[in-house]
Amino acid sequence: MGKLTLSKSSFVKGLQCDKHLYLYKHHYSLQDPISETQQLVFNRGHSVGKLAQSLFPGGVDSSPSKPWLYNEAAKKTAALISNGEKIIYEATFVFDDVVVIADILVNDNGSCKFYEVKSSTSISDTYLIDTSIQYYVITKCGLNLSEASIIYINNQYVRKDALDINELFIKESVLEVVKEKQNFIEEEIQRQKNILKLKYIPQIDIGAHCSTPYDCSFINLCWKDIPENSVFDISGLRGKKKFELYNQGIVSLDDLTNDSLSQKQSIQLNSYLTGESVIEKDKIREFISDFEFPLYFMDFESFQPAIPLYPNSKPYQQIPFQYSVHLQQNKDSHVEHFEFLAESSKDVDPRINFIEHLIETLGVNGSIVVYNKSFEITRLKEIASDLSNYTSEIQKIIDRIKDLMIPFQQKWYYTPEMKGSYSIKAVLPALVPDLSYNDLEISDGGSASHIFESLLNENDKEKTNYARSNLLKYCALDTLAMVRVFKILKDFSS
Repeated sequence: MGKLTLSKSSFVKGLQCDKHLYLYKHHYSLQDPISETQQLVFNRGHSVGKLAQSLFPGGVDSSPSKPWLYNEAAKKTAALISNGEKIIYEATFVFDDVVVIADILVNDNGSCKFYEVKSSTSISDTYLIDTSIQYYVITKCGLNLSEASIIYINNQYVRKDALDINELFIKESVLEVVKEKQNFIEEEIQRQKNILKLKYIPQIDIGAHCSTPYDCSFINLCWKDIPENSVFDISGLRGKKKFELYNQGIVSLDDLTNDSLSQKQSIQLNSYLTGESVIEKDKIREFISDFEFPLYFMDFESFQPAIPLYPNSKPYQQIPFQYSVHLQQNKDSHVEHFEFLAESSKDVDPRINFIEHLIETLGVNGSIVVYNKSFEITRLKEIASDLSNYTSEIQKIIDRIKDLMIPFQQKWYYTPEMKGSYSIKAVLPALVPDLSYNDLEISDGGSASHIFESLLNENDKEKTNYARSNLLKYCALDTLAMVRVFKILKDFSS
């Protein structure tokens, strides 16, 4: 066994884009840094894979001593099979300089079954390719495979008291589909090897393939010549249309006309070209008139564990763990702040303390102001469904909710600085430049979610306290931002 050319992951990259494959194999250091979101996905996949091993207990792990020692792991796997080992985890195979790792291999008297574990809730075409290349390499190594299956998560499973992994996971045979792809796999392996022999980087322009099926890890390199304020920044414009414009040589907003743009998109373009803001005072005034003091500016944070941790929860269900509320009793009063952050525990359901504290904080009168009400309302309805004792109080909260996003979503208030976005992260610096997320350790909801989930396995109290402090600062800024934005809208509508 010599130097390895392809793996399952690099093969998928090659299917997506020859340039991606070439850069990955020959210019690995030029990759974009791994984001917190990507790292969470990797960690989640690892955790789900380890749990799925419990479906086949008593196996032997054939992982290499170091991640890159695949040949060592392949020899170890071959020895385990030769010795009659029934169940092997991370079984490694190498054929023709292509390496694959079977998550679970079951050896039943010379007839083997292998299982590819996915942390997803369905089987994608990419997963079928994954399994097909594994089947190709394993059978070329001489094993008789009687089954090829994908294990994935059952999103209809509702946890009771204890986790039932037989209900959590679905095992689905894809053997016949995989067999049909074998000629394609063999031809594609050879094609990709030829790509890797090139003396130059393949000249492939940006396109939809940059994010399908996965985000490319060389975006910053390949997109470096796309200017700020480009057609890719037009809000609501379909990706296909953006690339059509790009392929016509229309890249900068300076080159774009209003042809084929919607009314809202035209507002964005015209505002950029003229540098002028759009403020429709009558519509804003009518919108603001529907708000009643006291005003409760409210924001939630939630996380989505792949494996349900608490009774009456499903895989990937959004579990609220934090809120911030800024309260203004009347137009002349000072703003008060209330907050809640659940303990990071796999044993204590955060939803119970969350909703009890929230009900107490919000009182019974006044408007509850959120930014993008669909998120908070959906979370509240889920809690009402899962914890029925709170249904009545939750419905009263929902009835009081007002969405501060509407004037910006409808572009009744729009400035060039928003760059087509109506998220609070775009609106705040445009309207309230003295408030900023830039100085925070946590600056977006995704990061907040990932950090809270990471605390479930954190034993260092100092790290935990530091992370919790940052979570509180982030969520508090979300609601303070709404206070300031609301005041500006109210002043304009006066």
